[in-house]
Amino acid sequence: MGELTLSGWFRTICEQWCSNEALVHYEGGFAQGERVSWTYAEMWARSNEVARALVACGVGKGTRVGILMTNRPEFLAATFGTALAGGVATTLSTFSTAAELEHLLGASCISVLLMERQVLKKDFGALVCELDPALASASPGAITSTKYPFLTHIAAVGGGSGAIEDWSVFLARGASIAQACVDARALSNSPADPGVLFFSSGSTAMPKGILSAHRGVTLQLWRWPKWYDAKPGDLRMWSANGFFWSGNFSMALGGALTDGGCLILQTTFNAEEALQLMEAEKASFLNAWPHQWEQIIAAPNWAMTDLSSLTYIDYKSPIAQHPTIKSTWREPFAAFGNTETFTLFTVYPANTPDEVTAGSVGVPAHGVTVKIIDPLTGAIMPQGERGEICVKGPTLMLGYLGLPLTETLDAEGYLRTGDSGHFDAQGRMFWHGRLNDIIKTGGANVSPVEVDTLMRKMPQVKISQTVGVPHATLGELVVTCIVPHEGALLSEEDVKAFAKQSLASFKVPRSVLFFAEDELATTGTNKIKTADLRKLATERLA
Repeated sequence: MGELTLSGWFRTICEQWCSNEALVHYEGGFAQGERVSWTYAEMWARSNEVARALVACGVGKGTRVGILMTNRPEFLAATFGTALAGGVATTLSTFSTAAELEHLLGASCISVLLMERQVLKKDFGALVCELDPALASASPGAITSTKYPFLTHIAAVGGGSGAIEDWSVFLARGASIAQACVDARALSNSPADPGVLFFSSGSTAMPKGILSAHRGVTLQLWRWPKWYDAKPGDLRMWSANGFFWSGNFSMALGGALTDGGCLILQTTFNAEEALQLMEAEKASFLNAWPHQWEQIIAAPNWAMTDLSSLTYIDYKSPIAQHPTIKSTWREPFAAFGNTETFTLFTVYPANTPDEVTAGSVGVPAHGVTVKIIDPLTGAIMPQGERGEICVKGPTLMLGYLGLPLTETLDAEGYLRTGDSGHFDAQGRMFWHGRLNDIIKTGGANVSPVEVDTLMRKMPQVKISQTVGVPHATLGELVVTCIVPHEGALLSEEDVKAFAKQSLASFKVPRSVLFFAEDELATTGTNKIKTADLRKLATERLA
């Protein structure tokens, strides 16, 4: 552990690993793009350049700076530049629809927006001006928006127009600001100060703004190399998963940068290009979610790619079955967390044996206290019995935007997570799903997680999501929605017969519905929007 402010953590790693390569990025894509490489010293210099520009734009203590970018060098410079200037880095998802971006810009109350002009077919410059037409005719640095009354500056990588300033012009604003001014601001940050503002992925409603202190973020950044059981400088981490979500931010930046590793950046996920990047840049770590594994394995260059550098890959992962990979590493998969605790609050580190994890989601991290309560009465449940997971500790958020803490924490300072779980006699926590997803059928409770964990063991099943559909006499019907693998032959009777082998009769799906993958509404993190699926299943059954 080291300093517990983002500016302090950043200065420490840049001084310690100054000559190491910190990031690699191919501007315009791997095939024809220019290779951009920053050392830690260069990353420090670029971030201070952004910090000086932000000071020139009037950013002060606690000012929120919006960062709407994919995984590219400027994202890091903008995030750490904001911290050095004393502001609050406010990350915004590039997966946002027009309605979601409108909500994010309004809820965040940002004063400066630093963005990537074009992401695939999405022109964020045009979109921002559509959300507030006054921005199209305003001049850079002279924004007076009544819709977004705190917004004063917008700058874009990829060119400016109207109120949007080109990135190079924005950076030039800082030419008159002394570096000593930025240094003094960085030193003024306190571990208790607001450090970042992240938003939830919005799987159940519009994204919620979650404000975290410097201490919460940096504790996790220091912890990730230990959780990965990684050697200093060893992690060359490929990632295309957006750093605008806390999990990706914490795992990638903490895992790779804290101990002098390197980020291999891909702005948007493309499986074929991902393999090319991993081979060319000798990636040792693949930071991908399971839904991306299948795409990587199905890529046309999968079999011919040399992935022998991938040593930090779970040996049970489908990726590890590649003939060039020889791994004995076990990922820290027994873990649980959320944005409110800036990722993990229970965990077993990498290489913990299966007989120790035993299907759990780990034990509480240092400083964390977890209790399991009756969600109706608040009484603590006996050991081994299910209830609502509640947590408090040093990485707990400062609060949700627009909600007082008295509405989100209980009288003892615990966050009620809305998740169901229990602890065993060894102090291991087990997760049973979201409480609001628990299906109440005929007076019994059914956990969709339990049903779907079983369903995914069927070789024909690609995706399984179980929901409760309203029923006049039972309360809810257990309905399992399945996306089969391409070409798989699977019937409702097959699924029910498989379920009956392991599940109590009341847990066996009453109905099984089959969908194409593009029929399921998902968030940018590929979480299925359960409310939308429940409505779709209800309509399908009707």
